[in-house]
Amino acid sequence: MCSVAVAPLAGIKCSHVAPPWLFFRSRAALRSFTVSASSPVTESIRVRFAPSPTGNLHVGSARTALFNYLFARSKGGKFVLRIEDTDLERSTKESEDSLLRDLSWLGLDWDEGPGVGGNYGPYRQSERNSLYKHYADQLLQSGHVYRCFCTNEELESMKEIAKLKQLPPVYTGKWASATDVEVQEELGKGTPYTYRFRVPKHGSLIVDDLIRGEVSWNFDTLGDFVIMRSNGQPVYNFCVTVDDATMAISHVIRAEEHLPNTLRQGLIYKALGFPMPQFAHVSLILAPDKSKLSKRHGATSVGQFAEMGFLPQAMVNYLALLGWGDGTENEFFTLDQLVDKFTIERVNKSGAVFDSTKLRWMNGQHLRSLPLEKLTKLIGERWKSIGIVTESEGSFIEEAVLLLKDAIDLITDADISLSNLLSYRLYATLTSPETKPVLEDGLPEIASSLLAAYDSGELKSALEEGHAGWQTWVKSFGKSLKRKGKALFMPLRILLTGKLHGPDMGASMVLVYKAGCCGIVVPQSGFVSLDDRFKMLREVEWESLKRDNPVMESTVAVPT
Repeated sequence: MCSVAVAPLAGIKCSHVAPPWLFFRSRAALRSFTVSASSPVTESIRVRFAPSPTGNLHVGSARTALFNYLFARSKGGKFVLRIEDTDLERSTKESEDSLLRDLSWLGLDWDEGPGVGGNYGPYRQSERNSLYKHYADQLLQSGHVYRCFCTNEELESMKEIAKLKQLPPVYTGKWASATDVEVQEELGKGTPYTYRFRVPKHGSLIVDDLIRGEVSWNFDTLGDFVIMRSNGQPVYNFCVTVDDATMAISHVIRAEEHLPNTLRQGLIYKALGFPMPQFAHVSLILAPDKSKLSKRHGATSVGQFAEMGFLPQAMVNYLALLGWGDGTENEFFTLDQLVDKFTIERVNKSGAVFDSTKLRWMNGQHLRSLPLEKLTKLIGERWKSIGIVTESEGSFIEEAVLLLKDAIDLITDADISLSNLLSYRLYATLTSPETKPVLEDGLPEIASSLLAAYDSGELKSALEEGHAGWQTWVKSFGKSLKRKGKALFMPLRILLTGKLHGPDMGASMVLVYKAGCCGIVVPQSGFVSLDDRFKMLREVEWESLKRDNPVMESTVAVPT
């Protein structure tokens, strides 16, 4: 057993049958050793998020990015963004732009990467091919890699034979011991070849994972693997290792599905003489049925949630809690608070279930925690953009947001809430079974008195004075009918709003009156003005209702 001195990013221990220096010069030494990656001692924390631009940013990837960001910020380190676009057929500029946009929307600003630059660029793998070729050739010269001239047919045959023998489908090493003469003969014929890494026959890789603890792999479970394809394109595990090493990445925080890749990458680190980073493999995000979260379970991309009306701060808060907690009962965190509280040691290694109901609730908490001015601006602009109102600010918008905000969990809920406020579904409500007790408790008589109050102008005058005017009027109206409480307000709500339930009735009717006067509501929004409501109310056939006959719709033209 011997200790090898390395750069301060990591400590690596190795054992050989032969002296350590033979590892670099003797093929025999290449076939037996143990690599152990221990915690790095480093002054510079550098982490990276390395997505492939082949689709939208999945919430699982977003959480990985978030954990990297929080770790870097909490340690005063650097958060690097690297685009892994070596899959030329599937990688697109549109997907890359979408990834960058979604990360920015979440507030996860990167210190180095596309659009920012840095001292370790380029930050797209497609622009780093010369670097991969350089290190592949270095491994070829050192003997850690050899040229493999096997055809696809030969490789398939090896797999079939291994399958029949019930062995793992690993490469048998046909070209591992080829002579220089044999290799030169194939090169002379122009035979295509790959670069294969020599995997030691004996030994193991041991990693002290920051989340999972000690994880180990025996080398005999892995055959010699390809690092460069016959077309000159580098393979994923080789690219990632070279990139992480040459970008001085100190900690690799990634999804647990990458855990098996660690064996190949660890061997490449050792062969190139690079210090290994510390690894942390985060659990998968699961669907409610405990399967891997996928499109069949509904929205899974950050962009989709943004379009649905979720706030970035709510998404960040919820994603952080999928596998992490600060040890208290608190579930409400801002991004700055997460940076202050986050530790990788508190990340759970078991899978976390994505609960869309919990996310919606959390979004509502964040929405209502916004300063009223900011919330009003956000909702007002939303209403104008979808064509409900003509202006995004003013007293109507302010009062509507103040009235409706407590029932809104998503920005898009505000659309429904305002549309409900402006609509008047009197006929559907009157024929509802829930209305029957109110109907039998003198609703037609109350309607008659209400029509009289409207015709006299007293109701309009009260609404014009705002909430105080309404309070005075409704108190007087109740006295005249000798009604109060539910016996007064339930029938009034049905007759004035056309609904059995809703926000404060007085504030609602003041807004309906204002909407009819100021012209802020778009005619096509389904708004029914106060005047039109009373036209419809006047047409109700109360006797037919009492006989349980369907109510005939009014012939009065109502804007739709």
